Amino acid sequence: MIAELAVDRLRKVCDARTMGCLTSAEMTGLETLIGQERAMRALRFGLGIQELGFNIYVAGLPGTGKATAVRQFLEDLAAEKAAPSDWCYVNDFDDPYRPRALQLPPGRGKALEEDMQRLVEAVQDEIRRAFESEEYAAQRDQIVHSFQQQREELIARVDEQAEREGFLIQVTPVGLATIPARRGKPLSEEEFVALSEKEKREISQKRDAIQGALEAAFRQTRGMENDAREAVGKLDQQIALYAISHLMEDAKTRYSNLSEVVTYLGEVQKDILQHLDEFRAEPEAEEKNVTPFLAQRDAGGPFTRYQVNVVVDNSTLTGAPVIVESNPTYGNLFGRVEQEAQFGALVTDFTMIRGGALHQANGGHLVMHVEELLPNAFSWDSLKRALANREIAIEDASERLGFMTTKSLRPEPIPLRVKVILIGRPDVYNLLRAYDEDFAELFKVKADFDTRMDRTDENVRDYAAFVCSLCEREGLKHLDSSALSRIVEHGARIAEDQEKLSTRFGEIADVIREAGYYAAQEEAQYVSAAHVQKAIDERFYRSSLIQERIQEMIARDSIKIAVAGECVGQVNGLSVIGLGDIAFGQPSRITVSLSLGREGLIDIEREAKLGGPIHTKGVLILSGYLAEKYAQDRPLSLSARLVFEQSYGGVEGDSASSTELYAMLSSLSGLPIKQGIAVTGSVNQKGEVQAIGGVNEKIEGFYAVCKAKGLTGVQGVIVPKSNVQNLMLKEEVVEAVRDGQFHVWAVKTVDEGIEILTGVQAGQRQEDGTFEEETVNKLVDERLRTMAERMKEFGRSESAKNDPSG
Repeated sequence: MIAELAVDRLRKVCDARTMGCLTSAEMTGLETLIGQERAMRALRFGLGIQELGFNIYVAGLPGTGKATAVRQFLEDLAAEKAAPSDWCYVNDFDDPYRPRALQLPPGRGKALEEDMQRLVEAVQDEIRRAFESEEYAAQRDQIVHSFQQQREELIARVDEQAEREGFLIQVTPVGLATIPARRGKPLSEEEFVALSEKEKREISQKRDAIQGALEAAFRQTRGMENDAREAVGKLDQQIALYAISHLMEDAKTRYSNLSEVVTYLGEVQKDILQHLDEFRAEPEAEEKNVTPFLAQRDAGGPFTRYQVNVVVDNSTLTGAPVIVESNPTYGNLFGRVEQEAQFGALVTDFTMIRGGALHQANGGHLVMHVEELLPNAFSWDSLKRALANREIAIEDASERLGFMTTKSLRPEPIPLRVKVILIGRPDVYNLLRAYDEDFAELFKVKADFDTRMDRTDENVRDYAAFVCSLCEREGLKHLDSSALSRIVEHGARIAEDQEKLSTRFGEIADVIREAGYYAAQEEAQYVSAAHVQKAIDERFYRSSLIQERIQEMIARDSIKIAVAGECVGQVNGLSVIGLGDIAFGQPSRITVSLSLGREGLIDIEREAKLGGPIHTKGVLILSGYLAEKYAQDRPLSLSARLVFEQSYGGVEGDSASSTELYAMLSSLSGLPIKQGIAVTGSVNQKGEVQAIGGVNEKIEGFYAVCKAKGLTGVQGVIVPKSNVQNLMLKEEVVEAVRDGQFHVWAVKTVDEGIEILTGVQAGQRQEDGTFEEETVNKLVDERLRTMAERMKEFGRSESAKNDPSG
């Protein structure tokens, strides 16, 4: 018979003495993430390589600390790099609808904004002062006087000519009129009518000549006016240029190493000289006792076009930026052009351009959760386009749909150099790789966070260091050595492996916080193992209502589970029910009914469409096992029906395939199975029992049922031998095994399991092809042989009945 597992193999205990400290307060806080060397190597590579497309996808299950670890890793790395450039938008004086982007060293963007504000205010003061000077007034008066003098001389010559020809020039409401005159007095209408036709013709010819001279004089006057206007304009330009040249030169000198800024300042100077009237006007702001610049800016006045809109200000950064965008909408990522209502209309300008997370992260790192990014309209496609083109374009989202919009700005795109780190689940990564052809080209690095790490002495001490860091960071009570050991054991329990520790530090941290709460209630100085255990138990209890109801139904025989006695063709199988935050084991009665026939194994779950494909595969494997072991010299002639009793939902998985086989062997051999022993494990066609998941929950679930219905000392669970390394049972179950109240067996083959369940030797095949006498296999073989012979005889008799000649 197979010996049951020793107590020390049911749970790997962590010796408190190996912690090397009395409390976690004596430990040095953890500075780096532990147990994720693969992911860290991938991050270092992805962040180091600068070629196109080497962005990073951080894959891992929730609770592995990947988001915190990535941010800390990035901040440490970014601190070693230089801060990236500032970015500003300024007016394009040739095309105001296409604002220009200026790149400046970190901190210079804000300085340029302030310098331009002071410059415009100073220019306005200097220009106003220059045009109010006596020197300017004298030069302007000279130009105007010269024009007036020339104009008067020209008009005087026309008057003299008209007087010589006998005409007077008079001003009328419709213009200048030439009137015939004698002796300096205009002719009356009667006098003009009394003239001879010859005299009238002469007067008419002279009038035409005078009128032509007058029009020529007017043309000359307009030309003189234009010349005077141009002369005044040139004077204004000279005066203004002289007044502001030192201001502009000083500004250009401050930014002499930035050619784009110098060019922009030159354009500003040119535009100022073209709009001198706006600078010469007395601003209304002075009446309100506010600065002219701000007054014009608030009013959207003419000086707005000289402002500098700083969309990225890195003046406070000491390294590369690390931006974590928790709400990656299109506007939050790529920025927007805001609008404001004025007199019932929406207006905007380049000062209302707002940057997004990509602008802030430019030159550094942008971190996003892929589950938050993908649902946002336009965000994912636009991000891929920005990464592929290496530029950030700010445009209205409605334009992406091709809708007509009001005329708006199209800011110049900004060159993009950023590392995008997406955080998400592994299955999302696989879906993106499969269905998005651009994803593989843009996210070439995968940093895979594992949920487990090796349970080495070094990692155990790192666990304690993690506890120390958490307690110091959040002001929690420190843990004593017994509590630290219990945390390590709980980490192994979560990992479901005696030689592994869980890296789901979020869950570990919650247990520590809750244990600290119970320690505080008891006013204990440190958290002890009892507090940790209470936290673990209470966390399970809060979510275990369904488990208690199921156990209550089993205890009251509403769900029929026998935990004592013996029965042919009936075995207790084990399954795991997951509720999201907890999982627990539940026993299920599995039965087999046999009859003659050729149908073979019939899976009632599959026939009722309640069995999943993996469960169906497990049942079909049983047919392969029976055929190879017992049907080498004859066909299988049986009809066997397998079913999970009182199962009203779907059945999936192959962990009950060995259980179903045991029930089949019991039914074929006629040997009863001990109902106090439950079974779990899958089986292959060679009869080898294979590992399954949830082994701890399954054992504990059956123990709880046995405890509720009464422990007899002969109850227990059979598990695959390959699952022994996964055993981290609760202390209560371990104590029951130690006291002989419960048992755990581990088997490698079906033969080993059937011996435990029936108490009869399985039996080996002998040289003559038969099995050993008084063994399970012998009884099964004989039963199948008998059934085959009866089936053959039945076939003959049926043929005889149907034969007309008989």
